[in-house]
Amino acid sequence: MPNQHVTRWVLLPLVFALGSCSRPQTVDDARLRAADQEPGNWLMYGRTYDDHRFSPLNQINEQTVTKLGLAWSRELGTTRGLEATPVVEDGILYATGSWSVAYAMDAKTGELRWTYDPKVNRERAYFICCDVVNRGVALYRGKVYVGTLDGRLIALDQRTGSPVWTASVADSAQPYSITSAPRIAKGLVVIGNAGAEYGVRGYISAFDAETGKMAWRSYTVPGDPSHGFESKAMEAAAKTWTGEWWKTGGGGTPWEGIAYDPALDLLYFGTGNPTAWYRALRGRGDSLYTASIMAVHASNGELAWYFQTTPGDNWDYDATQPLMQADLNIGGRMRKVIMQANKNGFFYVLDRETGEFISGAPFVSGVTWATGLDPKSGRAIEAPGVAELKPVIVSPAPDGAHNWNSIAFSPATGLVYLAAKTGTSFLHAPDAKWKYNSDGNNVGLNGMYDGPLNAQLVKMPPGSGELLAWDPVQQKTAWSAKYPVVEGGGVLATGGNLVFQGRADGVFAAYRATDGKQLWSFDAGTGIMAAPATYLVNGVQYVSVLAGWGGAVGVYNNPGGGPIKPGFGRVVTFVVDGNATLKVPAYGHPVPPEPQLTMKASPQTIKEGAFLFNAHCAPCHGINAVAGPVPDLRYASKETLEGIEDIVLGGSRASAGMPSFRKILTAPQVHAIQAYIIARAQESARPQKR
Repeated sequence: MPNQHVTRWVLLPLVFALGSCSRPQTVDDARLRAADQEPGNWLMYGRTYDDHRFSPLNQINEQTVTKLGLAWSRELGTTRGLEATPVVEDGILYATGSWSVAYAMDAKTGELRWTYDPKVNRERAYFICCDVVNRGVALYRGKVYVGTLDGRLIALDQRTGSPVWTASVADSAQPYSITSAPRIAKGLVVIGNAGAEYGVRGYISAFDAETGKMAWRSYTVPGDPSHGFESKAMEAAAKTWTGEWWKTGGGGTPWEGIAYDPALDLLYFGTGNPTAWYRALRGRGDSLYTASIMAVHASNGELAWYFQTTPGDNWDYDATQPLMQADLNIGGRMRKVIMQANKNGFFYVLDRETGEFISGAPFVSGVTWATGLDPKSGRAIEAPGVAELKPVIVSPAPDGAHNWNSIAFSPATGLVYLAAKTGTSFLHAPDAKWKYNSDGNNVGLNGMYDGPLNAQLVKMPPGSGELLAWDPVQQKTAWSAKYPVVEGGGVLATGGNLVFQGRADGVFAAYRATDGKQLWSFDAGTGIMAAPATYLVNGVQYVSVLAGWGGAVGVYNNPGGGPIKPGFGRVVTFVVDGNATLKVPAYGHPVPPEPQLTMKASPQTIKEGAFLFNAHCAPCHGINAVAGPVPDLRYASKETLEGIEDIVLGGSRASAGMPSFRKILTAPQVHAIQAYIIARAQESARPQKR
């Protein structure tokens, strides 16, 4: 049987190379539906509408992969996170970088064809939880579509990169952002949004691909009941909320990808956390449709079905992880399913026509928030005492047992491949005094908690990461390949019996799909989060991936994550017998012989500064002031440290992405942070005394 699969896939590139003259010259609905019949191209985010991220190409296989070498690389001039999957059509590669910048490159040489910068206001960084990232573009009828961090959807001319039209997806006066790749569904461009950490109302929107006119909008949480409900779905959802939830927006933002089944004409997407995180602060109830997988009719956005993975979410267990469609033989009959490795640690298999729960199981060990799933409904059986108004350590952490990083499915092995994280824990300390603040973070976490659980958390062993091969029918691990870091990137499976994946230490590796043996690796110079794509140019197979460390895990830079590698981001592309040389620009912070500034401060002031730093500054500058892709303040200049009040409160560096915190912090608090940074600088200047 394996040989039959290989023979079938080898013929395809030849067939379509010969038949390309009759193919439409633009990416239309027919080509997207038949994307699997163009193995030389990678026409959309997950390659095909089922999002298998499987390519039948097999020139690069378990025998030839050892000869894989660099074909070309292109520096993107950023140290921020790169999360996009390249999209490739007929020898041109399209991708996005930080700040929603779009690129078109020659897929064989890396030569830049065009660049489009939407010029997002850098002050928007204030309302972006998880780095200034973007996950890619969509192609359709001669246009390239990209969502921006400031809530726009832009259509670009595919040949020139010039803007054709711009649509406003979200009110720029509210803390919305867009980081996901758009999805094309029968002439519509569909996009979600992010921002639940700050207090907004989630929704997805569909726009006419030719004109940019909005066709429909589908909300994920109910609004103010006094204004009436947009649909029966919102009316039903309101019964699962208590209090005046609409005043905080509610949350439930669909901030990752959207899947589409053309045969059923259904769009699928996952929703994020409620606002605030904690039930005891926002009111009891399931808080529909947060932390849910939703299906809506593509023609009008009306709800078809939903499945809530974490009812009444209390731990930031978004259900926004990648959704994958497949037809699987389960219990002796073929089922049309949709699958997800959820943040909460459970792998779900649902009927994609009806939303019926088929099966679910933990794909990592050490899940403490729930004891299991109800075998009939799939509803989580919540562990006692994990959702009260008191501090508690819970696993997985908010970044999940698996997050947004793309997964892959191989029809040859029947396995799903994904980056899994085991043993990550988080101290949830709800702030009993929390009140909604439109100018700040609204998760409701007490960043000043100083109790005994801090010491307990520090003593816990660090988490671990692995490439996991999961059998979705049997709901069990087929194999796993551990790596020396916690964070692994998105994956690609191929007809060459290979799985490609990058990781936080900058290693890009190829594994045998059947047993997980690592066959090849390459140091890309910086950590990798994004998923690779593979394609043909002139009959030759290439593999391309964006290397650029950042995102939520990169900017927070959690201790115990392993040997991560921040640095300048780039596109790296490989081919058999490639012999290009990668020249990695220097990146790092020289350790001064002595701190750049001294300051007399009491231990109590420094301690207060530590809590304030980790509550307000760590989301960009790293926990305990150990930074990843942004400046490490332990090595800041004397001028920077002396001018910290003007920077933090005055906004003197807002144009560089450092917004003002004048609505959140006071001058005495800023000087406590200053004292803490200087104390950390003193430790770092004398590492032998640390």
